[in-house]
Amino acid sequence: MRDDIARADAKADVPEPSSTALVPKARSATDVAASPPAAPDSPAPATAQAPPAEAAASSRTKPGNRLHALDLLRFVAAITVVVFHYSARGRGWHTPVRHLFPKLHAVSQYGWMGVELFFLISGFVICMSSWGRPVGAFFVSRVARLFPAYLLAVALTATVVAIWPGFSLDTNTGTVLANFTMLENLLGDRSIDSVYWTLLIELRFYLLFALVVWRGLTYQRAVGFCVVWTTASLLVPSFSPDFAEQILVSQYSSYFVAGIAFYLMYRFGQNLLLWCIVGVSYVVGTDQIQGDVQAQSTVAHNHLNLQIVFALLAVCFALIGLVATGRLSWIRGRWTIVLGAITYPLYLIHQEIGFTVISRLDRHVNAYLLLVTLILAMIAAAWSIYRVVEKPLSPTIRRKLTESLHVSTGGH
Repeated sequence: MRDDIARADAKADVPEPSSTALVPKARSATDVAASPPAAPDSPAPATAQAPPAEAAASSRTKPGNRLHALDLLRFVAAITVVVFHYSARGRGWHTPVRHLFPKLHAVSQYGWMGVELFFLISGFVICMSSWGRPVGAFFVSRVARLFPAYLLAVALTATVVAIWPGFSLDTNTGTVLANFTMLENLLGDRSIDSVYWTLLIELRFYLLFALVVWRGLTYQRAVGFCVVWTTASLLVPSFSPDFAEQILVSQYSSYFVAGIAFYLMYRFGQNLLLWCIVGVSYVVGTDQIQGDVQAQSTVAHNHLNLQIVFALLAVCFALIGLVATGRLSWIRGRWTIVLGAITYPLYLIHQEIGFTVISRLDRHVNAYLLLVTLILAMIAAAWSIYRVVEKPLSPTIRRKLTESLHVSTGGH
């Protein structure tokens, strides 16, 4: 099941459609000129062999352009998860959070849905950043993006737990080392911070999507991937639930699929097929998310209104749809880039460290003051990680890994 706290506490070759009618017509010059800038981590330009429609669309995704709205939405998703953990999940406080923050709690208890927004954004961005790139470059970009901040977050969290033992589960050296791989759950160990569960979901998505990247990413293959993954996610759980969960990540596939479809809209323009994929993904999502609602009621003791959950999920889909159709292209500014940059480290470090700080200080500091100060401190720490670790190390890792993939064997 999906909830990160529930997890901690309870502890294809994709067939290509044969019809070329799936490839939409290239947009007119007016459409391209009016289109929004490309999203972060922009793909390389289309190759000379690309189909005419894709070659024309490549002008919409030139390197150096950026979808600032996605940066802002990533930060919104992260901060809603942070506020949820501190004021609705409520570990660390010696008084129930619904009594400490009654009005805030009524809203923040839905903040876990920031993860659904993350997954939608991920489908969009991964499809975008993979276009025109070989599978090796796809692998390099993911490693360079994920690991620098992650390794530091593991070290920081383990250090805090070691200094202030008792509140969090004791962490031994073997557990810490397993966490450095990002595959600790597959190795039979536990995550030292339960928010890491989403990283393994992301890694599984990358592996599945790498099959398409390996073949060469095209409109037809991306659509075929969406259709096959959705179909498999609906059919396979009935006879092989373990395979569906561990390989197909069937509970969350609808969000990644919708994100991919939204990117195809952004690159090629809207059409009926893509909107059908999005619509089916939303319907599937409303069914799958009911398990998350039950997990919140059981573990976090929150009382959620299912209709509100469905409405908020629709808002998440609508926001990415606005990005895809250019209606948020007016959001621009360096401030959005900064917010987008700190999102990942903020998500990684906020939970266990924050809970531990709360458990040590909540009896000595006003609850609202502690909440606001802690959130600001986590944002500042995330910015520091970006500036000191991610910004200097990620390009170096990317360069070194790229060189490693192109080592000449000298004929041996």
